[in-house]
Amino acid sequence: MLSFFSDMASGIIILTGAGALVIPAEHQSRSVYIDTGGESPSGSSISTYSLRSPEADSAVFMPTVWARNIQLRICGFTLSCSATEREGKNMIVYREFSSLTEDLGFSGKALYSLSNKIHRHYKKVEIPKADGSVRSLSVPDDFLKAVQRRIADRLLSMEEISPYAIAYRPGGSPLKNARPHIAKNTVLKLDITCFFDHITYFLVKEKAFPKERYSERNRILLTMLCIYNDALPQGAPTSPVISNIIMKDFDNAVGRWCRERRIVYTRYCDDMTFSGDFDVCEVKNFVSGELRRMGFFLNSKKTTAVRRGQRHTVTGIVVNEKPSISANYKAKLRQELYYIMKFGINSHLEKCGIDIPAEKYLQKLLGRANYILSVEPDNKKVKEYKGWLTAQLKK
Repeated sequence: MLSFFSDMASGIIILTGAGALVIPAEHQSRSVYIDTGGESPSGSSISTYSLRSPEADSAVFMPTVWARNIQLRICGFTLSCSATEREGKNMIVYREFSSLTEDLGFSGKALYSLSNKIHRHYKKVEIPKADGSVRSLSVPDDFLKAVQRRIADRLLSMEEISPYAIAYRPGGSPLKNARPHIAKNTVLKLDITCFFDHITYFLVKEKAFPKERYSERNRILLTMLCIYNDALPQGAPTSPVISNIIMKDFDNAVGRWCRERRIVYTRYCDDMTFSGDFDVCEVKNFVSGELRRMGFFLNSKKTTAVRRGQRHTVTGIVVNEKPSISANYKAKLRQELYYIMKFGINSHLEKCGIDIPAEKYLQKLLGRANYILSVEPDNKKVKEYKGWLTAQLKK
């Protein structure tokens, strides 16, 4: 069964017994082709409906379509709703190459040109880390980045990810990752070694672009567009969502195991956090075994376990009693603002050897103040800092 109604803000909403598919507003000028295999009440096999009425502001009316097996073609998508296929779940299936290119908005020639010379479209960028080392990123050029954003937004964003994965999803944040671990007796933090580097071509093809949804030709092309040097490139807009898709089964398995033992588990990118009352070695051994099955390994240098009475931090947020930012982080902001107010921003930058424009540096300090307030919204002193910084930027 398919039912249709229109919300002119969000688009056409197609309801089935298994869920809903939202067709974005930009596609409302298209037509929808419904193939019921002759099972509809009228006995006809294929019906065609416009997704939008002639009056731009009027709602679309479509009848309910009943059938055991329904195939819906819209905007290049094929949506199969079958009582016997994948437990009745909705699937948007890309079998035809033309459907894929139409929905991505790029020609097949352009996509293949990118995939065949992918190394020409990346550059290496190094970002300093807090511990003094550098993080090496592979950053795509504007054209490849545009293609990857389309893949992420139009294909990968519809894939299911685990509720235990907090990063790279709407509403996800360091604070949301930290909250479940507040006031726990033990907090264990585990890190995955070279996380993105161990996500290979094979994993991306099998998990992000499965054969149930994509033809082999489309699977190979899409994987080539998302992989660089047989690894998931940090810096590509597709990499975050792909990492969550690939880790879904792992997250769910670890989450079930922890839930049975009343252990709280969350994962923020490559950082896994466990809290409660448990045997640390038992958790480490279980997680290590699950990771090895996927080709990942624990980074023993970053394993930390803290007990009650010690400071508990999760994704940079102190969680002993309530969410808060470390005193050291706030002290550094206070100190910098003291010198800037006393000697002036330009003098402070010169003395510290910081070679960036004054306005950009003030914006960075404002960002730090906003970060503190996102965790400690009632911090009066930081509110004053924010007000002063905002006034300076308006001058």
